[in-house]
Amino acid sequence: MKIGELAERTGLAPSKIRFYESQGLVAPVRRQANGYREYLPQSVQLLEIIVTAQAAGFSLDEIRHLLPASGMEKWNREKLIATLKRKVAEIALLQRRLRQNKAKLLEVIQYVERPNQPCGKHVEHLMKKLTPLVRQRAASRI
Repeated sequence: MKIGELAERTGLAPSKIRFYESQGLVAPVRRQANGYREYLPQSVQLLEIIVTAQAAGFSLDEIRHLLPASGMEKWNREKLIATLKRKVAEIALLQRRLRQNKAKLLEVIQYVERPNQPCGKHVEHLMKKLTPLVRQRAASRI
């Protein structure tokens, strides 16, 4: 199938399909005599997997390493399960951090909304509340 039909079947722009191909996510395709790309029927499923994985938070690099190198039927089951579990753990950690950030910001909002507090006190209180979060985030990147 030509790129226009593939784009129509997947809902992706042809430029996006060519981008995924240039990134090594879609195997290079055969070209017809007139230079048009000829995509295999499995390309629809592959592109749907790529789009779904991106929506689930996977980077293109993670997707590239996850996809089977020799055909859609040759998935490495153990690698797939381990990668999915690792992504779930990353999401859980991010959710914890977001909950902590939200709680700290709500505390700061409550403090700042109090009447008759000098502005300097607001800033001082904000720094005390947020500094542990900044240090924690920096430590987790090391």
